Amino acid sequence: MKPLKTFAAIALVTVSGAAFAASHSDTGNPMVGGAAMFPDKTIVENAVNSADHETLVAAVKAAGLVDTLSGEGPFTVFAPTDDAFAMIKPESLNALLQPEAKDQLTTILTCHVVAANAMSDAIAGMIADDGGMHPVPTVGGCTLQAKMDGDEITLTDENGRTATVTIADVKQSNGVIHVIDRVLLPKQ
Repeated sequence: MKPLKTFAAIALVTVSGAAFAASHSDTGNPMVGGAAMFPDKTIVENAVNSADHETLVAAVKAAGLVDTLSGEGPFTVFAPTDDAFAMIKPESLNALLQPEAKDQLTTILTCHVVAANAMSDAIAGMIADDGGMHPVPTVGGCTLQAKMDGDEITLTDENGRTATVTIADVKQSNGVIHVIDRVLLPKQ
């Protein structure tokens, strides 16, 4: 059972991933959470179709970020899956979703957002240009370190936690989503 199932059930948005999903023939985008992702829709409009990010959806709603991620952008969102959120102790996750933790939750979520449209080939190019590691400043004030691990992009937060991009380049009208397998945190 997924944590926060009842809270997630009332959520309005979803973002997701399943390892390197096939492209949807109508959109040219990878499938995410078993659903087509349409490049002419916003991050939020597409998110509602994915089945793998119920916890992220609940968190985005609790943090009051729905309007922001529906905005013009451009945004690059590194979107942790439900399995990534499941690595956090349930009591800690539930505490983050309470109204009194809104500021902390907002900081955590915005540490997954970059104010740019950064496709994976551009990120890989910046990594190569910087000698194997590229700093990625986020709108939440965190700086992630992007590296290549074979053909995969990894992101390391300021605490040394590393996430891997499992689905890259999910084009949105206001940016791009890269699905990741771990929640990244601001420096503690």
